[in-house]
Amino acid sequence: VQLVESGGGLVQPGGSLKLSCSSSRMSLGSYCIAWFRQAPGKEREGVAGISAVGKIYYRDSVKGRFTISRDNAQNTVDLQMNDLRPEDTSVYYCAIDLWGCTTVDGIPQVSGVDHWGEGTLVTVSS
Repeated sequence: VQLVESGGGLVQPGGSLKLSCSSSRMSLGSYCIAWFRQAPGKEREGVAGISAVGKIYYRDSVKGRFTISRDNAQNTVDLQMNDLRPEDTSVYYCAIDLWGCTTVDGIPQVSGVDHWGEGTLVTVSS
């Protein structure tokens, strides 16, 4: 399985970025796809997830700012990030959970991930 992230970059606080996850080998619409992030010196954490039937999960700190969505025609899962903050600075990873979204308190869990993308860096700084 190959997952490819795109859309990372440098943005000022309050700005927006859109990340996209794609695969040339799997139909992403058939599985739970989640976004995780890992800041330097910190553990990888779940940010948002979308199940095969469209159930959506967010960690509290991104609710109202981030939106996860599918485009089955393009075979992508996007993460629209608005009102970005310096604490959102991380490497963002796309991941697939083959058996349904594994969550705790509505937050996608690393333990449920079967395949990872290589990550894309998001830096929020003035």
